[in-house]
Order: sequence, then C-alpha cells, then structure tokens
Amino acid sequence: MTITCGIDWAEDHHDVALVDETGKLVAKRRITDDADGFRQLLALLVEAGDTVQAPIPVAVETARGLIFACLRAGGRKVYSINPMAVARYRERRSNARAKSDHADAMTLANILRTDADVHRPLPDDSELVQAIAVLARAQQDAVWNRAQLNNQLRSHLKQYYPAALAVFQVRGVGLDSREARAVLAVAPGPATAARLTRAQLRAALRKSGRQRNIETWVERLRTAFAGEYLHQLPLVEQAMARQTLALVAQLDAACRAADDLGDAAAEAFAEHPDAEVVNSFPGIGPLTGARVLAEIGDDRSRFADARALKAYAGSAPVTIASGKSHVVRHRRVKNQRLAAAGYVWIFGALPSPQVKAEYDRRRALGDRHTAAMRNVFNRLLGGLHHCLQSGQKFDPDKAFPTASAASVALAA
Repeated sequence: MTITCGIDWAEDHHDVALVDETGKLVAKRRITDDADGFRQLLALLVEAGDTVQAPIPVAVETARGLIFACLRAGGRKVYSINPMAVARYRERRSNARAKSDHADAMTLANILRTDADVHRPLPDDSELVQAIAVLARAQQDAVWNRAQLNNQLRSHLKQYYPAALAVFQVRGVGLDSREARAVLAVAPGPATAARLTRAQLRAALRKSGRQRNIETWVERLRTAFAGEYLHQLPLVEQAMARQTLALVAQLDAACRAADDLGDAAAEAFAEHPDAEVVNSFPGIGPLTGARVLAEIGDDRSRFADARALKAYAGSAPVTIASGKSHVVRHRRVKNQRLAAAGYVWIFGALPSPQVKAEYDRRRALGDRHTAAMRNVFNRLLGGLHHCLQSGQKFDPDKAFPTASAASVALAA
C-alpha cells in the first residue's frame, strides 16, 4: 500500500493527513510546531508503514521552519507545492469553495498520490550550500534594503537640504557612501552644515575611513554648504534634520550588514568544491558566485538538463500558442534572485571579447539591451550547467566558437 502525507502549515501548529493509493484517509492529526510535535509526526508516519528504506513522501505549501528542516535532514522527499496549484487541485474535488486546514492537508497528500511525477521534491543540497544560500540571500536582502533606504533619504533631502544632494549625488559617490554617512551624521541640516569648520569636516572624513584627497573634499563641502539655497521654516528644518539622522542610522546599519554578510558569503563560497568551476566563468566574483550557487544548489539531479535550469532562471523564453496566436515572451515566473544575480554576472562579463561579441550580435539582431543581456545569460547558464555536470572549467572558445573565430580573423 502506497501512503502519501500532506501537511498544512500554520504559525504555531500543523495539520497532518495521510492517504492511501485510493485517496482514502488513513490518519490525521494536528501537531504543534516544536520537538514534541515532530515526535508525534514521526510516530504517525511509522504507524502508517514509514521505513528508512521507503520513507513516506511529504507535501507542503511552505517548506520553512524547523520541522521541515528536520524532515529534509532525514533524507525524506519533501515537495513544496505552489499555493495557487493547491487551490486548483482543491477545486477539482469541490465547487463549494469550502476550505479548512484538514482539507488542505488532504489535498496536498492527494497531489502526491496522483501527480507526484509532475512536481519536484526539494533539492538534496549539501549543508555547506544551504549555509551559502542563507548568507547570500540575506546579503541580497540587505542590498535591496540599502537601495530602498538610499532612495528614501534622497527623496527626504530634496525637500529641505539640496546642498547635500549637490555634493553626494555625483559620479562615484552616493548617499550610501561612507563619506556621505559620516558628514550627514554631524551635519543633518543646512544650518548645521554651514557652521562646520574645516577641522570638523576633516575629522568627519577621516572617521569615515577616507585617507586621500581630504583637503579637496573639505573645500568641496565648504563651497557647497555655503551656497545659496531655498530653506524650510527653522523649526520644520530642525525636525527634518532629526528625521535625516534616523534615516542615516538605518542606512549605515544596512550598509554594514551588506558588507559583513557579503564577506561571510564569499568565505563560505570559497570553501565549496564547485567554486573553482563557477569562478572560471567571466564576470563572476566571489559574491556573485555565491548568489548563483545558492540558487542552483549542488544537487546534480535537480535539473534534468540545461533547459530546465534556464527556465528556472527565467533566461529561456516561454511560448504562448492558441489557435492562430503564437507569441514568444520572456518569463515572468522565475527565480527572481537568480535572475538578478544573472544580470550582475553578465554586466561584469561584458569586458570579455567573446561575451561582448555575443552581446553585440544579439543587439544587431534587434534585441534591446535587457533582452540581449538575458540571451547572453541564457547561453552562459547552459555552459555553467554543462561544466558543473562534467567538472570542467569554462572555455570561451568552446562556449562562443563563432565569436572566437571572428576575433582570430580580425587579428589576422
């Protein structure tokens, strides 16, 4: 008898349902989200015939939390089913739109009973790559948070402090730079900035870590802060300055978090055996490599072929055909983190002659910049899948034979 298990996740408890090959309910139970609940779940599975050689597969909507981490660590197949798919399966059995936690657990179990082959279990990634994923995703979140706070601070300064924007919104320097954060911490408003002496500005710049061109910076700041600008009312300006201090403190924390997590992710990535292969690709540094490896993992059976990886990353197009309509579009449903890392990857790889030639070829065919970048990412992603499967390093002449031949012809 084949048994499948479905678990409906909640904040402090989980509903468990086990069904046989006919869809008949074998057992059900509500467990707590703690060690005692995990023991109850294991006991329920054992009573249903669970063994080490043939563990009962488990389907969930959201595979997060300690219970599901322990299930994965035990070598059990855990399937994470998209909630939208669960809703469609629920409608197959009832049109009344009735919903309950127990019914959802049974729906999840029946999904595995009928359509396990069309759903993929969570990858069997190593402990190291799971740690890299935690660090890389946290660092990416910190970077996105930093960008959001930077935009928020810029919008706020525009309302009352244009001198700060004139100084720090220039090429190579931004509001999230160490110099900007240090100066805004001691001069959060135009009135305070105008009273700063050269010695105070010099001290703030040194405190930020700057060692070169300090006098040039001091003169730039003095000139900008002494300029003529429109002002808010004095009390309003003071209140806005207090808000700036709060935003600068948040931005400073986000910048430090992004830097610290980036160093930790790069160190963990360097310890992984796949790092040598990933680093052989042009445009991939330690942090980008950590982000890419975090999303694709090191379970070689996760992607059947390179096409599956490309679809997962969103670099492969999707075809929508119905009757006489036939449209090819870029994918919107994808791993957003891997797609974001891919854009950074290809942007850093453009100095490579072969990559630049492929990008120019796509542009000549009519692709816009983003589409050309996505197509180059698609090609390099296929090469990465091949190299990881075979254990060999990236060879630009094999990856871009046409571009290599063209460059040799130009050199001759």
